[in-house]
Amino acid sequence: VRDNYNEVYNQKKTISKDRLRKLNVDAAKFFHAMLFADNPDSKAALSYFVDKRKLSIATIKHFGLGYAPNSYDAAIKYLTQKGYTKDELVDAFFAMKNENGRYYDAFRNRVMFPIIDTAGCVIAFGGRVMDDSKPKYRNTTDTAVFKKSLNLFALNFARKACENDLILCEGYMDVIALHSAGFTNAVATLGTAITSEQARLMKRYTKRVIICYDADEA
Repeated sequence: VRDNYNEVYNQKKTISKDRLRKLNVDAAKFFHAMLFADNPDSKAALSYFVDKRKLSIATIKHFGLGYAPNSYDAAIKYLTQKGYTKDELVDAFFAMKNENGRYYDAFRNRVMFPIIDTAGCVIAFGGRVMDDSKPKYRNTTDTAVFKKSLNLFALNFARKACENDLILCEGYMDVIALHSAGFTNAVATLGTAITSEQARLMKRYTKRVIICYDADEA
């Protein structure tokens, strides 16, 4: 599955995998810095994590959490200054293009969760609103280094602690809360459905999976 997937994206995308991984790291650093910036929006985002979600600063830094500014093109300006083209940003899902040909940030006014693979590479992001706006989550689409059905959030940490048991959650915050409470063998599917590829991935790292999904209809 992975070989076929890579072949398709090598033909489709204009940015190399190595450059895309570097772009993801630069974006992660930008979002993380914005979380601690001295402005009202950033302070509200940090308060969301610390006051509403009860996360420590150590946990925020451990997971590399961040904030996408409430701006039309703040991320685009920063990343193009780092040498990336706007088309590369579209390929990596940091920018979108409207019908008038104008580029704008794909993630705006959202707290950001970097998705890191077991090799320690930032491969994608999830962005969550801090209120009841829709859509609640916006995630990186499939790229040359990321396919949602092939990855699990926080497996880069959990793989060191899940030899016997792995706890499978729905969302980013569920996993982070469990890790904060000492359950470092927790991971999350990137969406509510478990794929066969994710099941095989879990089998590679653990003997038993404990499903800890929300008790709602979804």
